[in-house]
Amino acid sequence: MPSAALVDLLVILAAGLVAALVCRRLGISTIVGYLVIGALLGDGALGWVQDERHEIESLAEAGVFLLLFSIGLEFSLDELVRLGRHLLIGGSAQMLLVAVPVGVGLHMAGVGLEATLVLSAAIAFSSTVIVFNTLSEFGQFGTRHGKRTIGILLFQDLALVPMLLFVPMLAGGEAPPAGDLAKLATYSVLFVMGMFALRAVLRDWVIPWLASYRSPDLVILLTLVALGSVTMLANLMGLTPAVGAFAAGLAFGGNRWSSQIDALILPFRESCAAIFFVSLGLLLDLNSIDHSPVVLLILVAIVVALKLVAASLALRLTRLSWRSSFAMGLGLAHIGEFALILANFGWQADVIAESDYQLLVSVALGTLLITPLMLRLGLRWVDSQSEQVAESTSQRSAQPVDSAVVIGVGLIGRQTASYLETQGVEVTLVDRSPINLHSFAQLGFRTVAGDATDEKVLSAANLQQACLVVVCLPDDQISLEVVTRIRELNKTATVIVRCRYQSNVTRFLGATASHVISEEHEAYKELVGHLANWLPNSGDSNS
Repeated sequence: MPSAALVDLLVILAAGLVAALVCRRLGISTIVGYLVIGALLGDGALGWVQDERHEIESLAEAGVFLLLFSIGLEFSLDELVRLGRHLLIGGSAQMLLVAVPVGVGLHMAGVGLEATLVLSAAIAFSSTVIVFNTLSEFGQFGTRHGKRTIGILLFQDLALVPMLLFVPMLAGGEAPPAGDLAKLATYSVLFVMGMFALRAVLRDWVIPWLASYRSPDLVILLTLVALGSVTMLANLMGLTPAVGAFAAGLAFGGNRWSSQIDALILPFRESCAAIFFVSLGLLLDLNSIDHSPVVLLILVAIVVALKLVAASLALRLTRLSWRSSFAMGLGLAHIGEFALILANFGWQADVIAESDYQLLVSVALGTLLITPLMLRLGLRWVDSQSEQVAESTSQRSAQPVDSAVVIGVGLIGRQTASYLETQGVEVTLVDRSPINLHSFAQLGFRTVAGDATDEKVLSAANLQQACLVVVCLPDDQISLEVVTRIRELNKTATVIVRCRYQSNVTRFLGATASHVISEEHEAYKELVGHLANWLPNSGDSNS
């Protein structure tokens, strides 16, 4: 006879399958179906899933970890550092613009101070998972507006840690000693440093070594073991496991194997995600809610309107256009899953009443149901052309180019140097091989033979005075080291880099390269251009 947990799991998976099929048929997000079917399966409706021993809750937690891991995998650490200012300004502004008005409203409604603080903080959270999934589905994750939106959400995720530590103090307990706070701060710094070290070890040694075996199961096992280990380490150090899962994703990201790793864990992630979102629906207990549906709809409308205004203003502070800020604000106008975690923690600590917790869950689910539709609508309104113009303008050099250094004299480097010389630019060429440089030296070019990762070689090429530096090396890792050395000698020159793999673009931008040309991306555009001539619906096709 199967255990009750296995029966509950089978019911959840089967219900999730039905919900996904219906949502696909209707053309709406499957997350909506998972939430609705979960509410129907719970105690507030059919009561088919009890989960009295909380086994399903543990599986749902695994789903959260895998989803956060995927977010960290997609959002490289270099990109996170580059967006640090926007993340801090936009994230803090969004949370304050929500929490302060909500706190005032709850206090005027007679809610206690401790409960007001927890509830107002919880309502400020939006769903990283839902927004991330929708942005990925529409191919908008790597856009300017997509990155800034995710940056705000990541600030919220990181803010969960101090908030969870703050709840026990509101429960009437004494504040932790200063020694404990110093210990937590020390552990946090060590954890961050450890993630940087782990990232380098995985990128340079472990993943290439395992990839040489051409065995997907080894990569999957390494990923799951590393994810579990980092998550447990974060928990042991007093941090939330969710932060550990996200940090593990950052450690695995930023290399050419990141997309393959994401594809290999996709079945695990999607299965656990279905369990997670169905379990969110199970939290709703209609019998514990005293408010009428009309009151709930009014509360949902108030929350959506408030969070829309707050998110739009916060995104505008990150220098998005007003149109793009409002469009992406639609996707943040809801209460996220971390709000339920924080509220549940406050409920267990007797800071908030069960009725308040159930009301928050009801309003949160109401906002989550319409979020995918609102975000889809916002993505159609986003001012993509304006953002692309702003992005390209910010990368354009304002100073005239009269001297340039070309590093790497292969086929591309030779043609680049010849073109610059015809435009009246004084060109210096750098290459390891004197043989490659000989023909250019005969033509009167200034040449320097040596390793471009050596600052002495770059100084000999007068790189400090160059207006433009073009890096045309065939190895991305060496090119990255060269860009780092260039920036140590010249902070203002325009640095254009040729790289092989699209996954390394963010690494070069993180090293402050001005522009990066990916061979993979350019080959894709060229292929699509040729294929368009052969497709029957592309107009004049070649037969």
